[in-house]
Amino acid sequence: MLLIENLIVKIGDQNILNNLNLEIKKGEIHAIMGPNGSGKSTLSDTLAGKKNCIICSGRILFKKIDISQLNPEERAGNGIFIAYQYPVEIPGISNKRFLHASVNAIRKYKNKPPLDMFNFSEIFKKNISLLNMPENLIHRSLNTGFSGGEKKRNEILQMMMIKPDLCILDEIDSGLDIDSLREITNCINLLKSKKRSFIIITHYQRILNYINPDYVHILHKGNIIQSGKFDLVKQLEKHGYGWIKK
Repeated sequence: MLLIENLIVKIGDQNILNNLNLEIKKGEIHAIMGPNGSGKSTLSDTLAGKKNCIICSGRILFKKIDISQLNPEERAGNGIFIAYQYPVEIPGISNKRFLHASVNAIRKYKNKPPLDMFNFSEIFKKNISLLNMPENLIHRSLNTGFSGGEKKRNEILQMMMIKPDLCILDEIDSGLDIDSLREITNCINLLKSKKRSFIIITHYQRILNYINPDYVHILHKGNIIQSGKFDLVKQLEKHGYGWIKK
């Protein structure tokens, strides 16, 4: 699904990712943890194709295609989805209209017929019910005036509607109460499949208790310094990052 080889990425004059290597197969869930400033969000931004993330060397293969030079729209069309830690507010564009346009843009990229508003609405209503989102959110401007929890639910709603091949969730659990976290992770678990992979970027064990990742990686100074199974998360909860840095 995803192969990152010897990736060096800089923002401005500073190297943020340093010879990073990562391989994710179809159907796998990988959690990425690490101290603040270790490069976790830069990794997701680089995969998304943000212009300020300059690839100095290395390569990123997504489904055996080098995506290093592809723009964000092409990456999305190929099946990459990013749920951001701080979703952007866009006044004047309704949540429902934005999602309808997004879904049909992806379908057009894949040479599929567009969904009319009636069929789209049926799927939309089912998904907002699963996320326990209030009905009025569908007509409000995208993320405008949304609480932190509503923004995070909205990111998961987009993922559920688009159904990408690679889902990258950048601290989707930050700022969520227990009920919101449970509802969001239930929907993430519904999307698990042998053909869909996940990267979960987080600081905390609690979301991983619900999702149960296949692998856990510790990122420090732009490089993965330790990988393991879920037991590695328990060690971090108990001892912090100091012992791994040493």
